[in-house]
Amino acid sequence: MALPQAKLDATEARLAALPVPDGAAWAKAAREDALARLRAMGLPGRRDEYWRFTNPADLILPEAPEAAVFISTDYGPLYDVIDRVKLVFVDGVFDAEASDDPVAAGLEISRLAEASATDIHWAKDLYGTLEARGQVPVQRPLAALNTATATDGVLIRATGKAEKPVSLVYLHRNTTSDATLHHVIRVEEGAELTVLENGPAAARFNKCMEVDVADGGAFHHIRAQGRDHERRAVTHMFARVGKESTYKSFTLTANGVLTRNEQFIEITGDNSVVHVAGAALGDGDFHHDDTVFITHDAVDCESRQVFKKVLRNGATGVFQGKILVKPGAQKTDGYQISQALLLDEDSQFLAKPELEIYADDVACSHGSTSGAIDETALFYLRARGIPKSLAQDLLTLAFVAEAIDEIEDDAIAAEIMSRLEGWLQRHR
Repeated sequence: MALPQAKLDATEARLAALPVPDGAAWAKAAREDALARLRAMGLPGRRDEYWRFTNPADLILPEAPEAAVFISTDYGPLYDVIDRVKLVFVDGVFDAEASDDPVAAGLEISRLAEASATDIHWAKDLYGTLEARGQVPVQRPLAALNTATATDGVLIRATGKAEKPVSLVYLHRNTTSDATLHHVIRVEEGAELTVLENGPAAARFNKCMEVDVADGGAFHHIRAQGRDHERRAVTHMFARVGKESTYKSFTLTANGVLTRNEQFIEITGDNSVVHVAGAALGDGDFHHDDTVFITHDAVDCESRQVFKKVLRNGATGVFQGKILVKPGAQKTDGYQISQALLLDEDSQFLAKPELEIYADDVACSHGSTSGAIDETALFYLRARGIPKSLAQDLLTLAFVAEAIDEIEDDAIAAEIMSRLEGWLQRHR
């Protein structure tokens, strides 16, 4: 079917502002394939099924809308209590001087900008591969745009247990910056890696991360999106999880005019575990969209989707989550919950939970709720002398606790909870 002219025009206008980078034969082939996928599907529009709750207009404009840089001394850098290896990007450009020596992590780490110019690199079999697999059954054109045009990112290969977490720090300095980063991560058999992410990144940010977890591997991912409120971002995570492996991802989002986080995860090996969780806090002009698709294609595997959103002053939260159980994926345990706490009558939560099951020996469930703070619980706390604003904060923190509990590292979980408490205090 031919694409509508409006989609064709929008796609070509966006591409004209983002020339396809050059590189070695494998990188060039991957980018050309992604470019062909993008032109075949066109950039997203409001009539697309998985974009009907979120307007992609600001994400597909040829130029990035301006976003002010927010400067605050109220709190220090996130993850400072963690012994980590920092890799810093400023408006999508790697900053070597601000970054740590990657050798300290005990990993193979290189930059996409350098590796894509070489003829031989382990990432050549992965770059764009998982993204292409993630285009079916739901099209993800902004991910294809990323693969075709990304000029930088990190390529990380773990062959054992990483000595330190890798911390990707995204700084925003230019009010009109338009950053596109693509990361590729390979966790080899029996290896373990933790990746931390934080920062506003740019005025507009398009990020893609492809994660391949081999048999017996473990990948942990904790991400914080916040600070600069006028920023706009679309992120994609594509993962393939092997036998007896673990994939766990948590995202905290506070502030941001428009944020859309997509995850597409394939469970291809038996006895594996996948947990995806998120907590979002929005005040006023805030639109936050979590779109998750988990495919079970193996026996005796577990998946959890736990998403909590706290919304006030007209903020909007979106959750689109799906569990697909393929034929033969018996003994699947799939759990999905999405809940919103609406602190006023002007905010809204839009949810589309889905189950698609083609096996008969499974335990799958989904639920979605939205509502106000429990007045009985609020009265109970106030009756014991707790001020109303503090009581509301305590109940809000209790509401998001289920999502934060998905973080295995207690120190990081405590710091995330502290940041949430600080946000609530500043927005009373």
